[in-house]
Amino acid sequence: MIDHTLLKPEATKEQIIQLSKEAAEFDFASVCINPTWVSVAYEELKDKPNVKVCTVIGFPLGASTPEVKAFETKNAIENGATEIDMVINIGALKDKNDSLVEQDIRAVVDAAKGSALTKVIIETSLLTDEEKLRACQLSVKAGADFVKTSTGFSIGGATLPDIKLMREAVGPTIGVKASGGVRDRQTALAMIEVGATRIGASAGIAIVKGEVSDASY
Repeated sequence: MIDHTLLKPEATKEQIIQLSKEAAEFDFASVCINPTWVSVAYEELKDKPNVKVCTVIGFPLGASTPEVKAFETKNAIENGATEIDMVINIGALKDKNDSLVEQDIRAVVDAAKGSALTKVIIETSLLTDEEKLRACQLSVKAGADFVKTSTGFSIGGATLPDIKLMREAVGPTIGVKASGGVRDRQTALAMIEVGATRIGASAGIAIVKGEVSDASY
């Protein structure tokens, strides 16, 4: 259930290879990395079909155009990604421009269709509850496979009330990913109990081992 994550801008090839080795060893759901490293992770994991290569699109601000996000998605899939975590247009959501938000999500969903899962990062720390609900509903309407709390680069991460709200908003069939600030097993299990089906964390090994990590994501 864990997406083993390394999204720091200073991450090196050696660190991505190590992340991939750890994901294979601990049977994590995926590695979650920046697009520039997708081909590296793919080469490392191509004989480990249980571990997917996940990358981020429009990250971390979500402010690029739908056309750019669609191109990023297609390029990432060509390089070996099979899971796509895209950031919504947060400003458009706050402007109540729901048609643009839906168009933005659908551009990525359509680009990924048949090749990759789409997870929609709504950046909960920047939203009111009404906006979180609307973002989830638009994600479902646009055909996304998951909704996700956070990039890990904003003012806050996943919370139990947000996971509960998101689960209620999307119903039982859409995935909910808790990311940002999940650093130990107790927190991860609490997120799962209220509706999370995936955990995004750089502290995956600590979570599995029952330790506490000082990881930032």
